[in-house]
Amino acid sequence: MSGDGASAPDGAESQRLDKWLWCARFFKSRSLANALLAAGRLRLDGTVVSKAHQKVRVGAVLTFPQGPHVRVVKVLSLATRRGPAPEARTLYEDLAPIPERSADPADAAPLRASGPSRDRGAGRPTKRDRRAIERLLDDSGSGR
Repeated sequence: MSGDGASAPDGAESQRLDKWLWCARFFKSRSLANALLAAGRLRLDGTVVSKAHQKVRVGAVLTFPQGPHVRVVKVLSLATRRGPAPEARTLYEDLAPIPERSADPADAAPLRASGPSRDRGAGRPTKRDRRAIERLLDDSGSGR
């Protein structure tokens, strides 16, 4: 049986890329892995891959976006099943680890620049309010 080629002779072991990504727990389903591959968003050893049936081998380097981060991983072994997360982490080496988030809120960078704010439920500013805000911003920007 040569389904995924996981037992090929002469060290030429390989596995479907979408299945490996799913087993390594980078995606919740193979369909999501397929969507990433179909969009051409993954690089296998520097080459853009757009087919889910592309074979991945031990030692290959994968680069792909995952949320707001770009993941760069090296394949250490092929998957036999989709196991628990600690088992999945043994399948790859993270070459560009995601920085750990600090528990201290003071260390966390703001997600977006904060501008003028209004109390929740206060509604839209009136024309008079808007003009007052513009005057305040103009005065603070002129260096007075």
